[in-house]
Amino acid sequence: MSEQERLAASPDPDSPWRLWGPYLAARQWGTVREDYSGNGDAWGYLSFDQARSRAYRWGEDGIAGICDRHGFLNLAVAMWNGADEILKERYFGLTNSEGNHGEDVKEHWWITDGTPTHSWMRMVYRYPQRAFPYSELRERAARASRDEREPELSDTGVLAEDRFFDVETTWAKAGPDDVCVTITATNHGPDAAPLHLVPQVWFRNTWTWGRDARRPALIASTADGWTRVVAEHQQLGRYTVHFDGRPRLLVTDNETDEAALFGRAVNPSRYTKAGIGDHIVAGAVDACQVVPMGGASHPGTKAAAWYRFDSVEPGERVTVRLRLIAGDGHGSAFGPTFDETVRLREREADDFYAGVVRRGTDEERRVARLAFAGLLWTKQHYRFRVREWLEGDPAHPPGPAERHAPHARNVHWKHMDVADVLSMPDEWEYPWFAAWDLAFHMVPFALVDPAFAKEQLLLLCREWLMHPDGQLPAYEWEFGDVNPPVHAWAALQVYYAEENRDRVFLARVFHKLLLNFSWWVNRKDPYGNYLFEGGFLGMDNIGPVNRSAPLGDGWRFEQSDATSWMAAYALHMMQMALELARHDEAYEDVATKFVEHFLSIAQASTHFGSAGRPIWDEEDGFCYDLVSRTLPGGAVESQPVRVRSMVGLLPLLAGAPLDPWVFEELPGFAGRLNYLLRRQPAFGQFLTWHTDADGERSALLSLLDERKMRRVLSRMFDEGEFLSPHGIRSLSAAHRGGLQVEIAGWHHPIEYEPGESRTAMFGGNSNWRGPVWFPTNALLVQVLHALEAFHRGAVTVELPTGSGNVVSAGEAADELSRRLAALFLPGPDGRRPADGDRVEATDSPLWSRHVTFNEYFDGDTGEGLGATHQTGWTALVAVLLAGWPAQR
Repeated sequence: MSEQERLAASPDPDSPWRLWGPYLAARQWGTVREDYSGNGDAWGYLSFDQARSRAYRWGEDGIAGICDRHGFLNLAVAMWNGADEILKERYFGLTNSEGNHGEDVKEHWWITDGTPTHSWMRMVYRYPQRAFPYSELRERAARASRDEREPELSDTGVLAEDRFFDVETTWAKAGPDDVCVTITATNHGPDAAPLHLVPQVWFRNTWTWGRDARRPALIASTADGWTRVVAEHQQLGRYTVHFDGRPRLLVTDNETDEAALFGRAVNPSRYTKAGIGDHIVAGAVDACQVVPMGGASHPGTKAAAWYRFDSVEPGERVTVRLRLIAGDGHGSAFGPTFDETVRLREREADDFYAGVVRRGTDEERRVARLAFAGLLWTKQHYRFRVREWLEGDPAHPPGPAERHAPHARNVHWKHMDVADVLSMPDEWEYPWFAAWDLAFHMVPFALVDPAFAKEQLLLLCREWLMHPDGQLPAYEWEFGDVNPPVHAWAALQVYYAEENRDRVFLARVFHKLLLNFSWWVNRKDPYGNYLFEGGFLGMDNIGPVNRSAPLGDGWRFEQSDATSWMAAYALHMMQMALELARHDEAYEDVATKFVEHFLSIAQASTHFGSAGRPIWDEEDGFCYDLVSRTLPGGAVESQPVRVRSMVGLLPLLAGAPLDPWVFEELPGFAGRLNYLLRRQPAFGQFLTWHTDADGERSALLSLLDERKMRRVLSRMFDEGEFLSPHGIRSLSAAHRGGLQVEIAGWHHPIEYEPGESRTAMFGGNSNWRGPVWFPTNALLVQVLHALEAFHRGAVTVELPTGSGNVVSAGEAADELSRRLAALFLPGPDGRRPADGDRVEATDSPLWSRHVTFNEYFDGDTGEGLGATHQTGWTALVAVLLAGWPAQR
């Protein structure tokens, strides 16, 4: 069975081939779900130091791990180098209070391959041979200011002279519930070094909270010549994990060490979560069960196989194998079928990606495949019952009263009851979904797994996630925050990706988004004048001040970007309705509602805000936010926020074509549009008409007319402003050196910052004041392609502005795509711009062969910044290399 055949046989989330995958989080500690404090300090409530000894409530974490899609049974790789103070079971990173400001884990690993059904997966973890410098990293970060680079693991010298093991883990499914696992460690250092490989299997703790007393069991045995752990679970049934060779089997319980952490006299369980690590590292004899040869353990809930290599020579590789099999397993687990399965699944992965990425150089195809692999690894089990989280568990003391205050975190989202696999922005830094991130993820997902892409977009609209009032949850930190409304856009991209377009999917998501669109209209258009507010809108510190916070003295923000997002949302809903109306005339009326709504928003934007000022500034040829207030007597005072940022480029996104078939097949819609244009001639400025040689008419709806659009594009392609060698900057480089902006009578500084943020706004963990971000760049690429398609090459731009080099909009889109993709490709000097000055930029092939997909990129140098494994929306590079769904 090929990967394409497996996908065809797996249309639903519960399809057998989707049962096991990389759904185990890379970090569960420090998440909102595990935070039961009164002050909302999620990073501090359950810290990295506690994670080894404290049972999680809602999920699990591990290195190179998998679990079932329900998150019950987990397998991951642990290791010890003989020098670390603790067993290496999970990745380490710093919290904000410890000096973190780039959202970067202090470890190195790379997802190197994977298929959509997870029939084949491979990743590499780089493990130092010296003691891991936990304290040194904390001390260095505490000393570093925001103007200094954040210290990384390589800065400590622990990786010098290549003194590390590369631990490569591959997962190959022989069947839906038969998984072959190979763990191979290579000593790249100059000297022999010890290594302990400790693959672990354990159950998520569901039994100590007072809600479900049923307890699963793991029994480890070396009887009958088999080295195995048998796992019994009330829902999963029985599984057997076979271990090759004769490792020492260790068994403990996945329970909190309450005596060590909280001073309890006696632990409820004799063996606790840290028992295996304490036994291996500290030699604690009674910390866990040690299974005698030929014997078996008592039931536990966490087990490990301890492979000990006392001296691995330079260049030597050591390998261990295990196999997860449903039922009782079998004696030939490591027979010829094991290696045959691994080889076959790798060949099938090659065949699959040869059909997905069919153009470009070998290196471009490799980068696209790596981006897809990293994207597939962002799929994680996400479980969160907000009502239970707020109430606390019967077996534990009630939480602080502050958790139930009217404005406490997520107190108004008690309906949320999630237990699904969701695509996460970053497998370590963001082990929780974010609404607009997930929408962008689904565009590359549509090229490799359209069924999953459709399921995810529908999932976010389901009643256990969408608020009863129609709001989509933003992200775990505060579900009630607002992300840009890009869900409809993503649904259209997924719809266009399939040759046999799924109108049932489109209708299902459209009906739910009707509720969400109404929420926006009712909640974010406070004066009913088609002008929208949003506050945060995902772009963190892009403004001189926090746009979600009150300004004082009666001043209020009137946001250009919020109104532009809503204009685009209306057009996307119109396009969905038009597609559905081709087969069901009932949708034709709804399409007219959205075209009218768009035209009303567009008209309102020409006399934006309470003072009747437009978002468009004729002198500057750009769009700005406004701040306004009502004076005594009713007069309105207003002023633009003259900062050229991505906020002013977003009106370009509010455009959509009306193809000839619309006027031929949908006369009701065409008639209503003509009626609107006759009754309100001012609406005509937002339509551009085209008649082809056969007399067929088409139209382009756009928030900006062609003259304004050209002026904005002129700034966008100006290398002194937005155009960088690596994409479109989020803030104009013309603000290099800084400026003072008057807002509500106060002067606020803002400066072009191409790299990491130097301000603490929104935690200071990301920066929209200059870097290149993939999601907005990808939208701009698509806009340029749309202009090319409608105007048939008639729209041209200078690229760069002032160069005299005139190109069509489509050629500009291709050039922008080339610059973005080039971030991950070797340049003339053989180095990737995204590697910057990091250790990946060294000449050593041990580093240079690995590609890292970062959260955002320096607006001048292209260096990757922020979260290291943001292969979520940065996986859009695969779309640029493989081709947009609608254009393939």
